[in-house]
Amino acid sequence: MSFPLGNRRRVSATLPFSFLVALSFAVAAIAGGSKSPYCNNPVQLAMVKIWVDGDEGEYLAGLTASFGATLPEEKNKVPKLPAVFSNPLNGCSSSSSKLSGSAALSVRGDCDFVTKAKVAQSGGAQALLVINDKEEIEQIDCSGDVSPNISIPVVMVPKSVRDDLTKTMANKLELLLYAPTRPIVDISVVFLWAMSVGTVFTASLWQEFGISEQTEKRLNESSSKESSDAGTDSDNDQETIDISVKGAILFVILASVFLLLLFFFMSSWFLLVLTVLFCIGGVQGMHNIIMTPVTRKCRNCPQKTVRLPVIGEVSVLSLGVFLFCVIFAVAWAVHRRASYSWVGQNILGICMMINVLQLARLPNIKVATVLLCLAFFYDIFWVFISPLIFQQSVMIAVAKGKNTGGEAIPMLLRVPRLIDPWGGYNMIGFGDILFPGLLITFTYRFDRESKKSMGKGYFVWLMVGYGFGLFLTYLGLYLMNGNGQPALLYLVPCTLGVTVVLAAIRGDLKALWGYSSKSSAMINPTAEV
Repeated sequence: MSFPLGNRRRVSATLPFSFLVALSFAVAAIAGGSKSPYCNNPVQLAMVKIWVDGDEGEYLAGLTASFGATLPEEKNKVPKLPAVFSNPLNGCSSSSSKLSGSAALSVRGDCDFVTKAKVAQSGGAQALLVINDKEEIEQIDCSGDVSPNISIPVVMVPKSVRDDLTKTMANKLELLLYAPTRPIVDISVVFLWAMSVGTVFTASLWQEFGISEQTEKRLNESSSKESSDAGTDSDNDQETIDISVKGAILFVILASVFLLLLFFFMSSWFLLVLTVLFCIGGVQGMHNIIMTPVTRKCRNCPQKTVRLPVIGEVSVLSLGVFLFCVIFAVAWAVHRRASYSWVGQNILGICMMINVLQLARLPNIKVATVLLCLAFFYDIFWVFISPLIFQQSVMIAVAKGKNTGGEAIPMLLRVPRLIDPWGGYNMIGFGDILFPGLLITFTYRFDRESKKSMGKGYFVWLMVGYGFGLFLTYLGLYLMNGNGQPALLYLVPCTLGVTVVLAAIRGDLKALWGYSSKSSAMINPTAEV
């Protein structure tokens, strides 16, 4: 992904790191920048700081070769080097450009990496940056030369670097290469975990705030008043959508089609459409989140109303809250590329997900099994199997903002890495919250209507399972070299699996499988206003 130098995103959000790389940091620290003539150097994640006309810009990321000098961990131990393109650009023969005391840049191809390094070193270069022919960066090996005798660092950088650096070569361009240590776990993961678990927990208990006193009384006495409640329940059905088996299958198919559309046709305008839709959903969710407790507490308070064209009569309070939500969403959209925009994005996203979990419901475990199992294989396919067909992971490419200048889609919760020198964000998709959330909110309703205690119910166990599943997700992210992980691979067994096992042990499986809720819907006080 290409960025102007002054606006380059923290590369850690796009470049995976591995456990082996983390171990190599310790080796590099012991080596202290020492030189090795052999092809067994530890691979390092290299940071390339850039100065244009003396002004410090952002940075690039690359991988060091398995030969040549290792990079120090601290930037004050290496000097800034002027950047010079080799001539010829492939760096396979002596350069007509003066390379002495500089960081030479050459493109991949026409000869092996060792030859490029030897040519740069013989010309007096202090470092060599090899520009790859694609955005992914790969490890540079010796290509059969077990003793290349290279004493300068050799680093591979992404393809987009060539265009970015070419634009600035008319100016004074300086580079600084080093390999800062990256923490194994960043504290931002804890905040992301807490937000995800908190969203599902709040959405489940939100029904307690959104239910009117009349409906609450009817639910408590539903066993003796089913006939009188039938008419009212049919009216309430307009407030929620019960997902069917066919609906679950259709949803996963449409999600796959939409994901492919994003992969092939994602562009700035497409991202703008998604941003507008996200803002609309966020405004609706935020309005509901604010108005629900206010309406419940002030049900008997006098309400001033105003009549609007087309809409009709609405309360002044509801209109004021709506305008506030619109202003908030517009402000976020305008500043969505700012470093602090993640706060507004998370607020809108959480409000939208809580609202979705109130509107869409699973009626029983049969539908939950179909939906979550399909989502389980959906996640695995588009993360792990799709690279075999599309040469890259479709899910990861879309999440990272393919063809949008690196701007990710807004349907994510994200928190900046706080102690990582590479910066970037830890992220989780809405689907990893909504799919398990549908099941967890169902178990809460089941426990409540069946009058099950905390220990004998299912809600608490599933909340623990969901939190543990997220923990396993981040553990897998670490063990699998930092590559994107299908979170539902861990979340579905820890939620649906726990439900089925517990229900089988307790003898509730048949009841849960064909369960029909006593209250087909919950009244939303916001709608009443």
